Amino acid sequence: MGPFELSIVLLSAALHAGWSVAIKTSRDAVTFNLLQSVLVSATAIALLPFVELREIPAPVWRIAAMTGLAHALYLYWLSRALETADISLVYPIARSTPAFMPLLAIPLLGESVSWLGALGITTVVGGMWLISITGRLRLRSLLQPGLAFAYLTLATTIAYGLLDKTAMTHLDSTTWTSALPRPIFFFLTVCVTSSSVYVPLALWRRGTAQISEIARREWQRVLLAGVLSVGSYGLILEAFRTAPASYVVAVRQASVLFVLILSVLQLGEQPGRRRLLGAGITVVGVGLVAVAP
Repeated sequence: MGPFELSIVLLSAALHAGWSVAIKTSRDAVTFNLLQSVLVSATAIALLPFVELREIPAPVWRIAAMTGLAHALYLYWLSRALETADISLVYPIARSTPAFMPLLAIPLLGESVSWLGALGITTVVGGMWLISITGRLRLRSLLQPGLAFAYLTLATTIAYGLLDKTAMTHLDSTTWTSALPRPIFFFLTVCVTSSSVYVPLALWRRGTAQISEIARREWQRVLLAGVLSVGSYGLILEAFRTAPASYVVAVRQASVLFVLILSVLQLGEQPGRRRLLGAGITVVGVGLVAVAP
């Protein structure tokens, strides 16, 4: 992974950490994400005139539909997990994608991982799971309240990671004259397809009265979260254009460290030595992936 890809993935990680903390600190995570979805989808529709739709390969539209479903489930399950458990516990599990991405990216996308890259990915995953375990190292430590939603969130990140890489490969190989950059276009498209699933689901769970209350009280934070979301995901899609998916998702796990810091400074959580050690190990793993050929 080159220095440019490394820098934009690390920036994406920082933005994603801020976005996740904004959800955690909202009065209602499910409703907060509904408002984000509507905001970003409206923005996407408004920007359609700046895109040459005839340049979009047909497979990209199909991938956007599948990714939208994965994103809708991601938002819902992440919201439920953050409602019931500390973010410093939920987030490392939900972002454990590097543990599984190479197993699928190698046969499905034809990628290869060097021994140093494999060591880095393993180190990242080890650090994240060390953060997530509390008390004695027992299986039931991984089955605490709220963590079932974290595991489901993890499954969706693996799915949309593979789909995103495939979509960006298609877009990178086509002529592009639109004013809107390819990654931003694809992200906004996914937001529209995701909203078509997530908004009805959230309305069913919450109802219009709750949504109106959160909109009135938290509209500024919703706006900020929407900007962080577009920035974070757009940077990742840009990195997917030229860097292996296995490396990109591994380096992005530096967001675990950012979340750990924010959970202490903003949320008053008190992670123990084990979580701090896990964060340090995660950073070492990111460094190994960054220098891997």
